[in-house]
Amino acid sequence: MVKEREQNPKDKKLLVGVIWNFSAELKLTFMALLVLCTLATLLPFLPSSFSLSTSDFRFCISRFASAVPINTTVVVEELLENTTKKPIPELDRVLDNGVVKRSFTGYGSAAYNFVSMSAYRGGVNSFAVIGLSSKPLHVYGHPSYRCEWVPLDPTQDPVTTDGFKILTDWGYGRIYTTVVVNCTFSSISAVNPLNSGGNLILHATTGDPDRNLTDSIPVLTESPNSVDFNLYNSTSRRSNKKYDYLYCGSSLYGNLSPQRVREWIAYHARFFGERSHFVLHDAGGIHEEVFEVLRPWIELGRVTLHDIRDQERFDGYYHNQFMVVNDCLHRYRFTTKWMFFFDVDEFIYVPPKKTISSVMESLEEYSQFTIEQMPMSSKICYSGDGPARTYRKWGIEKLAYRDVKKVPRRDRKYAVQPENVFATGVHMSQNLQGKTYHKAESKIRYFHYHGSISQRREPCRRLFNDTQVVFENTPYVLDTTIRDVGLAVKTFEIRTIGDRLLRTRQ
Repeated sequence: MVKEREQNPKDKKLLVGVIWNFSAELKLTFMALLVLCTLATLLPFLPSSFSLSTSDFRFCISRFASAVPINTTVVVEELLENTTKKPIPELDRVLDNGVVKRSFTGYGSAAYNFVSMSAYRGGVNSFAVIGLSSKPLHVYGHPSYRCEWVPLDPTQDPVTTDGFKILTDWGYGRIYTTVVVNCTFSSISAVNPLNSGGNLILHATTGDPDRNLTDSIPVLTESPNSVDFNLYNSTSRRSNKKYDYLYCGSSLYGNLSPQRVREWIAYHARFFGERSHFVLHDAGGIHEEVFEVLRPWIELGRVTLHDIRDQERFDGYYHNQFMVVNDCLHRYRFTTKWMFFFDVDEFIYVPPKKTISSVMESLEEYSQFTIEQMPMSSKICYSGDGPARTYRKWGIEKLAYRDVKKVPRRDRKYAVQPENVFATGVHMSQNLQGKTYHKAESKIRYFHYHGSISQRREPCRRLFNDTQVVFENTPYVLDTTIRDVGLAVKTFEIRTIGDRLLRTRQ
């Protein structure tokens, strides 16, 4: 009896567990029974005229079928047509040597054939088209380009020529690679000679063995009387330059330091002089505080800012840096004598007994020259003014230690005479006519404060008051070259734009 009593609670728990596990099914069963009982109760009270027969069901079905007619012939034809548009997949097969040959068939489009950014006239009969294209397409396929000029005047005939593509990113591309297409219509003396207007069409062919598709892209429109052909005359080109020096900046992104940008623009506005201009490209780095630093220089006409944030959806190298600098090259090609390419954490310098004008005059016979790098620490600072005063100094005044570790080579930056350049890169151009000079270190150099532009904090991690130090296994020497001009740069800023930037934060 005792054992039976001990087992009874267990049996009850088992019964409750079964009911609980099947509670949903039991509810449905009870609901079905309730509905059946309700119908059985109501049926005797329904009128005798109410009835449902199989003919009634057939009538409803026929009405529904007639409302939605299906033409099987059309459906089959559409399926066949869609099938013919798609590539025919190859079947896996076994080769004679026993190896299983696998197949891969592409469907749809994973990347655009061509992403157009800009197109510019490069002469009386030549144009440059700048954009992006699928990197795998250019690595494994054979894409080609054809240029067509279509006059607005219907009495004039269109002209066509083969486009010459230039891949400028040296293999650094990601999903997209930068493409510069040169369209030179050598069969005629001038395109749009009557200045009556027209459209430049780029026909981009994929060269894909499965689907050799061609996209016709309108890349440039010239309205009537909009072209100044004197701009392309060799004599007037040399004498009618708007600027002596123009800076083409790369894509600016990340959380940039307003104070570092302030120092950079003030230094170079003074260094290059009044006949210079700075073109910056915002890829997400020009936040509100940085823009307030640039605003006075924009208002003075010394800086032009381009918003290029929309290019982020096309995955290219370094925020499509190669495309951006090539657009800048061709956009301002005929407005400046010299064009400089370097970054906003780099400072150009010439020795005290030289000026930027004298240096450039000595290099006029060259289409391009490269500039040697002087790497500076962006972590350790010179405390010769005392720790308290050091923290109030500009970055270029206290970051005064130069890296002297011996390395095989360091990156260089460069300047070009843009009219002689067809396409450009980040560290130099490989597509130009004329000579390149690589030994200008006695005339011009640049000091590189790597990573300092993206630090929104006090840059000094350690303070030293020695001429030679070792920090993080790297030897440094004290180099006050840029520090020595710090006061002159501050004075220039105050005289040029006033004191509106005195409260700029890191």
